[in-house]
Amino acid sequence: MRPPLVQQFSVFLENKVGALLALTRVLGEANVHICGISVVDTADAAVVRMVVDDPERCRKALHQAELPHNETPLVVVELPRGPEKLDNVLRQLVAAEVNIQYTYSLMVRPRDKACLALHCEDPEYARDVLEKAGCTVLGQKDISR
Repeated sequence: MRPPLVQQFSVFLENKVGALLALTRVLGEANVHICGISVVDTADAAVVRMVVDDPERCRKALHQAELPHNETPLVVVELPRGPEKLDNVLRQLVAAEVNIQYTYSLMVRPRDKACLALHCEDPEYARDVLEKAGCTVLGQKDISR
C-alpha cells in the first residue's frame, strides 16, 4: 500500500503585524514543526499554507486556538541535484496534462535532497505520473519526525 500524500494546512489569518508569529507560537507550543510554508496576502486576510511534521498534532492545536483552516493533499517530489531535475518534473506533468495550481519548496531535506510541494487538481494522478517517470514522491511519513 502506498503512503498517504502529504497534508497541507491552509490557515486564514488577519492581515496584520504579528499574526504569523502568533500562529508559529501556537504550533511551537504544541511541538509542531513547520517543514514548508507559503504566505499569500489579500487586502483583508493572509493565507498561510504549510506542511508540518505532525498533522494530527497541528490539527488539534489549530482547533484549540480556534484558527480557521482547511487541509489539502499535496504531492511532494524529491529533486536530485542539477538544474534539469525541476524541468524533468514539470515536463512529465505537462505531458500528462496535469495542472499545477501552486508550488513551494520545503525547508526539510529528507535524504539531503531538495523537495518541492505541488498542489494539483488531481494529486493522486500527479503522483502516478511522477512515479511512473521514475521520480521519488514523498509521503507524510517521509517528512515527519
